[in-house]
Amino acid sequence: MSSGDPRSALEAVSERFDFGDYESEAYLSILRHGRLTASEIADRTDIPQPRVYDTVRGLADAGLVELQESRPIQVLAVEPEEAFSEIQRSLDDLVGQLEREYSAPARDSEAVTLIKSRSTILRYLGEIIESADDELVLAVPPDLVGRFESELRACRDEGVVVDLLLSPAAEVPSPAEYDYESIATHTRARRGVTTPVVAVADGTYSLYATRAALSSDRNRYGVIFNRSELGFLVSGFLNTVVWTSAKTLAEAEERPTFPHRYATIRRCVSDLSSMDGEFYVSIVGRHIETGEDRIVQGRVVDVSVGTNRETAALTVDTHDGLVSVGGQVAALEDIEAHEIHVARDAPPAV
Repeated sequence: MSSGDPRSALEAVSERFDFGDYESEAYLSILRHGRLTASEIADRTDIPQPRVYDTVRGLADAGLVELQESRPIQVLAVEPEEAFSEIQRSLDDLVGQLEREYSAPARDSEAVTLIKSRSTILRYLGEIIESADDELVLAVPPDLVGRFESELRACRDEGVVVDLLLSPAAEVPSPAEYDYESIATHTRARRGVTTPVVAVADGTYSLYATRAALSSDRNRYGVIFNRSELGFLVSGFLNTVVWTSAKTLAEAEERPTFPHRYATIRRCVSDLSSMDGEFYVSIVGRHIETGEDRIVQGRVVDVSVGTNRETAALTVDTHDGLVSVGGQVAALEDIEAHEIHVARDAPPAV
C-alpha cells in the first residue's frame, strides 16, 4: 500500500475483511478452542462438512489460522495481535492517506448537531479545546485529562484562560499529585457523577453531553452548538449551576496583560474588579432594543457581578454619555457584548 492511492488502499483493506458467515463462525470457534480438526469445527458450527476445508484454508491464506498437515488436519489459532498486525499497519496507512484527501466541511454558523458516539464526542472535545483563542471552559471526568493534556498545555502556552472542572471528586488526583496549573488557570473538583461533559471555546463553540455518553451504550448523546447565543446557554449553566458547587483545587497566580480580548463579560468583569487603575474598552455588540450592531468605546467607570456569577455588567463613559453593557442575551443593559477589548490608556482598535 505504498503507492499512495487511497482507492487501492481501500480495496486492499476490504479484501482482507471479506469474511462470509462460514469464515466468521469457523474463525471464532477456532479462537475459543485454540486447536480443532475439521470434523470438530463442523460439529461445533453450522458449517456443512464439505465446506469446512475450503473455509479453513481461506482463513489460513489470510494468516488468521495455521494448518498442521496431519491426519486429521489440525487447525491452530494464531495470536490475534500477530494475525492482524499487517491489517493494523494497512489501516494506519489507509487512514493517513484518507486524511490527506479529507476536506473539512464548512461549519454552519447556526448549526446545532446531535452526536451519538463516544468517539465523535471525544473528537469534538479535542476540536473545541484547540479552537479556543481567549477562553476555554471544560468539564470532564479526570481520566480524560491525560487524553487532552497536550492540547490544554498548548492553550495555556498561548495565553488562553482555562477553567477546568473535574468530577467525580473522589477520582481526582490532589494538587500534590498533579500539576494542574500547567493545563488550567482555575481547576475545581465536584462530587458525584451527575456533572455533564461540557466544553465551551470563547463563549460560542460548545459541546454538552451526558456522562453516560462516555461510559455506556444507553442514553449516549451529545449536542454541538456553534452559535453565540447557544454557547452562552451552555457556559452560563456551567458557570452558575455547576462551577459554583465545586471546590477549588488549584489557581494559577497570574494576571492578564493589556491590551486584552475577552470573549465573555463574566471573565472581563472578574479581572477588572480585582485590579486597580483605569481601563478603556472597545466593545463589539448590538443594541438590545433595536438589534443594531454597535461598537462602544470609552472609559470603564463601573463593574458589577452577581453573587453566583449569574449576571455581570460594565458601565462605559462614552462621547455620548454612560452606556451599560451586559453579556449574551442581556436585557437590563443597553448593549449586548460579543467581543470586549480592554486597554490601559485608550480604547483599543477593533
